[in-house]
Amino acid sequence: MKNIYSSKTREGSMKLKHLSLSVMIMGTAFGLASTQAAASGYQFGSQSVSGQGTAHANGAEANDPSTIFTNPAGLSRLDGTQMVLGATLVVPDSKYTDNGSTNILGQSTGGGNGGTFAPKAVAAPTFYLSHKINDKITAGIGMFVPYGAKLDYGFDWAGRYALKSVNLQSLNINPSISFKFDDRNSFGFGVSAQYMKATLEQMADATSGLALTAAKLGGINVPGLGVVTDPKMISQIMRSQGIGGDGLGHIEGDDWGFGWNMGYMFQLNENTRFGLAYRSSVKQSLRGTSTWTFDNVTGSVTLPGVGTLPASVAAKSKHPNASASVDLSTPETVSANFFHQLNPKVALMGDVTWVRNSRMQQIDIKQYGATPAQGDLVIHQNWKDTWRVSFGSNYQLNDAWMLRGGVAWEQSPLQSDNDRHPALPDSDRLWLSFGANYKINKQSSIDLAYSFIDFKNANVNYSDSCNPTGQNPDGSLCTGNGGTVKGSYKTYLQLIGVQYNYRF
Repeated sequence: MKNIYSSKTREGSMKLKHLSLSVMIMGTAFGLASTQAAASGYQFGSQSVSGQGTAHANGAEANDPSTIFTNPAGLSRLDGTQMVLGATLVVPDSKYTDNGSTNILGQSTGGGNGGTFAPKAVAAPTFYLSHKINDKITAGIGMFVPYGAKLDYGFDWAGRYALKSVNLQSLNINPSISFKFDDRNSFGFGVSAQYMKATLEQMADATSGLALTAAKLGGINVPGLGVVTDPKMISQIMRSQGIGGDGLGHIEGDDWGFGWNMGYMFQLNENTRFGLAYRSSVKQSLRGTSTWTFDNVTGSVTLPGVGTLPASVAAKSKHPNASASVDLSTPETVSANFFHQLNPKVALMGDVTWVRNSRMQQIDIKQYGATPAQGDLVIHQNWKDTWRVSFGSNYQLNDAWMLRGGVAWEQSPLQSDNDRHPALPDSDRLWLSFGANYKINKQSSIDLAYSFIDFKNANVNYSDSCNPTGQNPDGSLCTGNGGTVKGSYKTYLQLIGVQYNYRF
């Protein structure tokens, strides 16, 4: 008895240490995670490596605890205690070619194509844990990255007055529970605590702003020309006098929000099942700061009624530091899926998902608490609702290896080139995915997945209606530079995933 008890104690201690280490690793990884968006809108494209192998057609498969994300009703299919620990490496390749971007005065912005504005590679982790309480109830918890974006075009690219860089990070903690009503019907429900942090930088067109300010105050007196009131000519004169350089605006904020998800699964027979799933919108109010620097603006400017000032000081007077906030509602999703075991070796599956992206009509960043008062920085998007369709298959090669494959088509929420902002150069895309599961022993296995995502070539013709002096055409306050970003994008992504599965 003593030897048996000691053996079980050591075994339980080892399992507890294994689980504790996994949770510690996940906490560290999520703190560092930031991803290039791989799915429609700002959504990240893989919350499960096993699902990625079928291009996420596996919503009704429910083969491991990652079903918490796709359909929590699938938890009822899992025995004992199971854990999934995974990571997806995103390798983007995106190129921008400028086709004549202009500032508010219609002048060429100059600058390059943004270089390698996408990161070489970033990783996003996933963690899921499930435990069968009894024959009817199974509980679990998931941690994953729902949204992400990371782009940095540099200080001197042609579209810098619309965007210099963006970094969106997120984490969703999703405890869930499922109820098995009978052999055919099961229901699952989960709640979500979602953290989001965003940083946005854009260059400030100081010279155009000063030229417009001078014109508004009555123009400038130029020897041999008299009083010049045309902003475009004033801008050219200022540049010839050594006034140049851009300012930099840095806006950041973060917040926690809460939502829920639910799912239903119907088992037609031992080989076929269907699923329905819903994930709610999460309302978040990101609060932080808006800071502006003009240290790189050179020269001095003489403004009527003001006098001669360093150009950096004159520009800064229009952009004081302030508090900032932005209200966001992430899009809800509705999914319908099926799974069919065709024979002992082959399984077929499919998924159709609707995303209510029309919630994201514009991003309205408010600035307050500053003198003079600052207007909102608005990124108009005019998004539409979108669809995603995927089909996949499993092939049981032998006792140790299961092979996976899948294809998917996914819509972009953008309705026209005029709505395509450099923060999200999105377009329709096609997925081609391959995956495999290798069974190490009765308790553990490893999933591998590779996806190639080809984006349709996209043009951008995005215009900002704001004036660098801080006014919209109707006279209301705003923050922006005006002008138009005009160019084209060519993009594809590669996703490489690895996942460790353990059954306690």
